Amino acid sequence: MKSITKTMVVAFVVLMAVSLLVAPAAARTVTPGSTIYVGEEGLDLTGVNAGITRLVHYSDFTAGAADNIIDIPTPNDYELTATDVGGITGTYYAWNAAGIIVPNVFVVVKEADVTLDVVLNNSRTDSVAGKSVSRDTVLAFKIQNNVGGLYTVVPNATMNIDITTPGGGTLRQFGGVSTAAVPINASTIYVAGIDLSGVEAGTYTAQAKWTSGNFSELPDSGTVSFEVTTKALAIESNKDSVIRGNNFVVTITGESNKMYYVYIKDASLNGNEYPQIAPGQPSVVPGTTVPVAEAANFTFTKANVTTNAAGTRTVQFNTNSTTDDQSFTLKVLDPTDASKSDDVKVRVEKGSVTLAASGTGVYYIGEEITLSGTNTDNVTTYLFLTGPNLGVNGVQVDNVGTAVTDGVANTFTSTSVETDDTWEYKWDTSTLGEVVDSGTYTIYAVADPRNKANLANVQYATQSVVLKTPFITATASASSVAKGDELTVSGTAEGNPNNVFVWVFGKNFRSLSNSASVESDGSFEYDLDSGITSTLASGQYFVVVQHPMMDGTQDVAVVAGTAADIDAPGMTAVNLSNLQASDAATALVDALNSPNVDDTYTKLTFLVEEPWIRIDTIGDQSVGSTFTLTGTTNLATGDELLIDVTSASFQPTEKTQAAEFSGASGTVSIQQGEPYNTWSFEVDASSFQPDEYIVNVESVETGTTQTTTFNVVTGPVTTPTVTPTGGETTAPTTAATTAPTTAPTTTTPGFGAIIALIGLGAVAVLVLRRN
Repeated sequence: MKSITKTMVVAFVVLMAVSLLVAPAAARTVTPGSTIYVGEEGLDLTGVNAGITRLVHYSDFTAGAADNIIDIPTPNDYELTATDVGGITGTYYAWNAAGIIVPNVFVVVKEADVTLDVVLNNSRTDSVAGKSVSRDTVLAFKIQNNVGGLYTVVPNATMNIDITTPGGGTLRQFGGVSTAAVPINASTIYVAGIDLSGVEAGTYTAQAKWTSGNFSELPDSGTVSFEVTTKALAIESNKDSVIRGNNFVVTITGESNKMYYVYIKDASLNGNEYPQIAPGQPSVVPGTTVPVAEAANFTFTKANVTTNAAGTRTVQFNTNSTTDDQSFTLKVLDPTDASKSDDVKVRVEKGSVTLAASGTGVYYIGEEITLSGTNTDNVTTYLFLTGPNLGVNGVQVDNVGTAVTDGVANTFTSTSVETDDTWEYKWDTSTLGEVVDSGTYTIYAVADPRNKANLANVQYATQSVVLKTPFITATASASSVAKGDELTVSGTAEGNPNNVFVWVFGKNFRSLSNSASVESDGSFEYDLDSGITSTLASGQYFVVVQHPMMDGTQDVAVVAGTAADIDAPGMTAVNLSNLQASDAATALVDALNSPNVDDTYTKLTFLVEEPWIRIDTIGDQSVGSTFTLTGTTNLATGDELLIDVTSASFQPTEKTQAAEFSGASGTVSIQQGEPYNTWSFEVDASSFQPDEYIVNVESVETGTTQTTTFNVVTGPVTTPTVTPTGGETTAPTTAATTAPTTAPTTTTPGFGAIIALIGLGAVAVLVLRRN
């Protein structure tokens, strides 16, 4: 028993001694307006208010609506747990036993946030997280947080940076630097000078963790990884060969954040015959700061190149049509150790040019021709034209009076090549600058601004085209038109003019220089509407349709400010109103025929007639039959006719009698005919009564009318005897009817007469009854 008692006493003494050695964490005094963090321990809230009992968060402070209440049982040593906060951070107001403390006293509750990164020691902005670095790289750990700087008076605000090695061990001493108990006394803290020269190659993972104390329950940082490698200096190209006019990219791999020499080996060429380092690339400084004898001695063939945190850097080289087509050697060299170098070969090849013209290859001057093709040799395609008596070495396609000069780009017509190596140019042949004759011409598409005499070492393609003088055709919708009908003058104007101009002459009539737009297919229309033709006198009219030709300018035109004066280059103005119609038309044609006028024309005539409608002979028709009314007219095809067939009889009826109608009506369209247009209307006589009928035909467009009559009878209708050419007599034929009745000996009265007789009989009966 004594031994046991002694043992217990010793143990108790040891425990007391240990408890005295471990000092409690110092409490942080919180004052009004301070920030406290979820998970923080040892908070002394009596600095906010000595009698504090609660912290209250309001969803609507003005309305007094609270959405979270935190009770404070021990205000001088309080731990703010996640359960207390419930995810609701922000401003919390202090309460005591009497309620909210006035004036309003509050604290701000936040979630702690810590981020760990690993950066290059010399820049401290280049992160190597997720990247590879070499052993001669010096690193720094970077801790960013939203709690540091507030607790400089609290000695236990520290974090450990735990580093997991490629073998799975954990270190707090790495690269000659301690990563244990790092004071979190600012918002950004660096653990700097980590030397990797002696560390194991492989992937490392680091995490910042809070040490014990007031912050042990705060969230740790996420993890960050990086790889330590033993890198050999290397240079690689994204292309083994490149068509000149395109670029290629080399990638330098070496130590992190280290400067290297990159250059093209001397190939005994002129400067513009080498690939060129593209200007403006980050950490790539072209120039003469490459003291290497084998380097080509031109500014943009060499550079000082500094790698990034991962030990890499890309360098773009451009080529163009002046770059020599051969293999080039590109080299990277360590300026501190000439034994460390690498090279790569890239071959530059000539490209090609193609050319095609839209359409058939035959065009009217004034049309737009689409020239297109590919160019893999340059970013610009240069165009020029050759042809009869044009400049022997080529002229501009848009100005045939200007010769192209070898090597001078702005003397050529040019167009850019797209990223897919295609190009296109819209050639408007109405803007040739000078008049050209019909003939065969050749278009050249060239990779460089070289004229016909200097094509030996340049890529090019050709396309022959035939250019023809434009012409015009026109016709009228009818050779004759009835007054009040519409007449259309239509045709084709080749050469892509915007408009043609229509002149119309008749007795005491002038309609001068009426513009008609030309569609993309060359077609045009000009309408003389019914309002115009209805006022025209009968007779012949003369039409001239004028084409402005390639320049698009109407050379013969009505002088501005006059009603009928026409003028043209090289002639005196003529007043057409002083001339008779035929002479005025002749004067216009004479002006258009002038050698000083490039406009062309076509002419036509049409007749204006009084409108008429004819009805063909109808003859007698049987009750119940179906027959067709026909006729001819000089009205236009498509005009509408109103047909009305009505009984000729009329007499009063009794109220007790059923009203009856015997007739037909409808609308028909005029059809094309020769020599006159035709019309037809089918009549169903199944409901007709025997009587005489009136046919009225009226034009909707012109109001012209025509009438005739015919009879509808009971029984068969006999057709007249027809005597053939041979003199034989053909027996009369009988129309099919219902069962025949006995033929009357007198003329059958009309339907109206029968009704009248019945009416008289009825009156007689009434008189007899009354008597």
